[in-house]
Amino acid sequence: MKEWALILGSSSGFGAATAIELSKIGFNIIGVHFDRKENLPKVEDVLNKIKSNNVEVLFFNLNAADQKNREYILDEIEKKFKEDNDENSIFVLMHSLAFGSLRKFIDENRENSITQKQIEMTIDVMANQLIYWTQDIFYRKLFKNGGRIFAMVSSGDDRVLPYYGAVSGAKAAIEAYIRQLAYELAPYKINVNAIKAGVTDTPALRKIPENEKLIDLALLKNPSKRLTTPEDIGKAIACLCNKNLYWMTGNVIRVDGGEDIVA
Repeated sequence: MKEWALILGSSSGFGAATAIELSKIGFNIIGVHFDRKENLPKVEDVLNKIKSNNVEVLFFNLNAADQKNREYILDEIEKKFKEDNDENSIFVLMHSLAFGSLRKFIDENRENSITQKQIEMTIDVMANQLIYWTQDIFYRKLFKNGGRIFAMVSSGDDRVLPYYGAVSGAKAAIEAYIRQLAYELAPYKINVNAIKAGVTDTPALRKIPENEKLIDLALLKNPSKRLTTPEDIGKAIACLCNKNLYWMTGNVIRVDGGEDIVA
């Protein structure tokens, strides 16, 4: 059986690193990303690294949070699978969509406060899409041989960071979704886990106001005196895809080099 990994947010950061690492252990890669023209050379670099591992790759430059795009992408995947002589299956689904509103709930100036639309967008993209993609893949019977589902969370789900309220809410929601999906998908041998990375210098981190303070604090706290890297996360997820780790589900797994244990 030919096994595939579907990565939501595949062109940079955790998603790109995981796509590359999974291709090294033989997974064919389906990537969904949403990039402007100026970022496409970086996307091409990720594609070339994946292809260098002699696997098949399909990338879609579309908004993963749009229902019509989701249906189109899954239609194309089904078409590809039917045209192939080998039996195909999605074994890995990774949610690494990092697009949310970084505004205060309460600001002295009401116009600077986050709006209902911005909160709903943040929760939809960074949490709810995990459910919608999982549902559609499941009901299209694209999980054929068990599977692994991963979602990225952060320490912001249980502590306060400036401007991070809506994203923090989304991360807390996705942890709850992980537990529920793990419970409901267990009979189908699909494991569902959240990955809580340490502070990592990614494009998403650079968008957070005062991110330099987060970086400095992480460097101070981490026992190894370095930041987590996207490659650290990709390698951890690749290990978690080992077929012998079938009894791990419903967890929030820290991959941070011990950063969070230090007061």
